[in-house]
Amino acid sequence: MASSPVIFNLTLPFTSHAPPVSSTCHTLSLSHSSLFTTPKIVCSSAQRRTCGVVYSHMTMEEKLPAENRMLVYVPPHPLIKHWVSVMRNKQTPCPIFRNAMAELGRLLMYEAARDWLPTVSGEIESPVTVASVEFIDPRQPVAVIPILRAGLALAEHASSILPATKTYHLGISRNKETLQPAIYLNKLPEKFADGCKIFVVDPMLASGATMVAALNLLKERGVDNKHVKVISAVAAPPALQKLSEQFPGLHVYTGIIDPEVHEKGFIIPGLGDAGDRSFGTDS
Repeated sequence: MASSPVIFNLTLPFTSHAPPVSSTCHTLSLSHSSLFTTPKIVCSSAQRRTCGVVYSHMTMEEKLPAENRMLVYVPPHPLIKHWVSVMRNKQTPCPIFRNAMAELGRLLMYEAARDWLPTVSGEIESPVTVASVEFIDPRQPVAVIPILRAGLALAEHASSILPATKTYHLGISRNKETLQPAIYLNKLPEKFADGCKIFVVDPMLASGATMVAALNLLKERGVDNKHVKVISAVAAPPALQKLSEQFPGLHVYTGIIDPEVHEKGFIIPGLGDAGDRSFGTDS
């Protein structure tokens, strides 16, 4: 049985340090008051296969409904830690880096699909006897949206995990001076099917500007946040803060949360430029 929530305060400001993620699989809830700069962590020992962080702007007295909280999952899987570590290494050559990115994406999408895709039940005849079975419902629309370029590597194995998916490409570049996003390719449909489950894939959530631009395009098309899951290799507090403010109810799945972003917009320690390292264009 789950114990009562335990509340404790962080001693470091959220703007420069990521909240700790337990390897023992807890659910974490983060809130902060407008009167204080130190965020508060609520830790419940309810058994889960992933670790979550919830960001919001509640006062100390308020409670945000569960459906309006943004959840950040860092699955405590040794293979996820392994592939992140392979990509961390600056000596990792391009083909191995890209393979590591693809394998990490496979694992994160597997976790994100858990308890999210509807199934249909029936009976089939096995070589021995009749068996009750469940399949992913083929009538449920599922879309994968990789943000170019690096999102292509992270989403490479999506079709092998998610049956009957459609892939819509979205190209967003970032100005190196202002760090603001510019959309140069948009293959999104004018409208998504009702109830469509959407995975938005971008390896690096640094400032959050690119992901905000992508999610705003979905919002313009009437997509509810609860139908979207973000897949990233590495996330940083500035991006998570921005997403939590603008997209309540969103779920983010990431390989690791790094502590900060430097003035040029790179996550520290991060992976470097994920696009350049995936496609061999890193000078």
